[in-house]
Amino acid sequence: MLENIGITNFKAFARQDIALAPFTLLTGLNSSGKSTVLQSLALLRQSHEAGLLDDVDDSGGFLLNGGLVQLGTGQDVRHESYTEDDPDITLAVTTGQTRYQWRTRYGREGDLLSLLDAPADSAPRAHHLSSLFGHGFQYLKADRIGPDVSYPRSHDAAVRRSFLGARGEHTVNFLRAHQDDTITASSLRRPDAPSTSLREATDHWMQRLCPGVNIETVDIPGTDSVRLSYGFGSGVSASNRYRPTNVGFGLTYALPIVVACVSAQPGSLILLENPEAHLHPQGQTWLAYLAVAAVSAGAQIIMETHSDHVLNGLRIAVKNSRIPAASVAVHFFRRNGQTSEVISPSMSGDGMLSDWPKGFFDEWESSLEQLLD
Repeated sequence: MLENIGITNFKAFARQDIALAPFTLLTGLNSSGKSTVLQSLALLRQSHEAGLLDDVDDSGGFLLNGGLVQLGTGQDVRHESYTEDDPDITLAVTTGQTRYQWRTRYGREGDLLSLLDAPADSAPRAHHLSSLFGHGFQYLKADRIGPDVSYPRSHDAAVRRSFLGARGEHTVNFLRAHQDDTITASSLRRPDAPSTSLREATDHWMQRLCPGVNIETVDIPGTDSVRLSYGFGSGVSASNRYRPTNVGFGLTYALPIVVACVSAQPGSLILLENPEAHLHPQGQTWLAYLAVAAVSAGAQIIMETHSDHVLNGLRIAVKNSRIPAASVAVHFFRRNGQTSEVISPSMSGDGMLSDWPKGFFDEWESSLEQLLD
């Protein structure tokens, strides 16, 4: 499990260390640095997949534009208040009390920032950072797939790598290929389900968002595409099948989030941006319960959210002993001049927070005060 991420001169941060837990919740105002944390980890993963994190010379470095993130050039990612004494960009992660650090040379126009130093031995990195660099990694951006008539079929992504795609574009094909896989974690299965399959578990959690819904994924013969359909009810009361374009936007938008959590394995690392988008408040609370269930199955989740329903769902899960308070980290981001700062209230076993800084999910109280004035 990742225990900490260190960021120097990268995007919103001049220098910042952020503690990570099995379930880490990132929140705050827009453009305050939340996405920077997720993008930092995705950038390391992207650069590792390209084979660029081992060589300290012009052939290695941070690959700014790739399949996970597209960050532009050096001038787009270096923090604006850097000092001449420390102009370089550094990312570091800690696991097992060992810190692994990569420092890169700033290049204004380049989209490959050359490594100045890196961990000396790649073998410990591959072993101890398996959640970041190995199988089971998922990163789902806020800009995810929407309703469509078909979705891409990629054996490499969905079958060989079990990757849903940064936009969730391989989710439908992943479900088609893995729908009969057994879900072993009891926290992710329907308690009275006749089957322990991925499809059954996916339906179970999707029904928390939309009661009665069920999913079907099939090949489109003669093409490299697959089709998704929704049905409602079962047995004699079952509806016709509906294509996603004729069903509410939120279901398809949330589907990659649900599948990422349901399919999580021990040691998985799942990065989620705004999973609550387009969902009713009740569904947002259930997404928090789903993420807690994935953590109980052994995954690590880092989630960026603007939803107080997600936060409160997490707090209720702690109070109801679904997850220990010690397994939760909550970070509130806010701008302070040219840089961002992080406030990290602790959570007690009853779901209460030690601090409630200004701007931290206090809009309801502010609005209520104005209404009652």
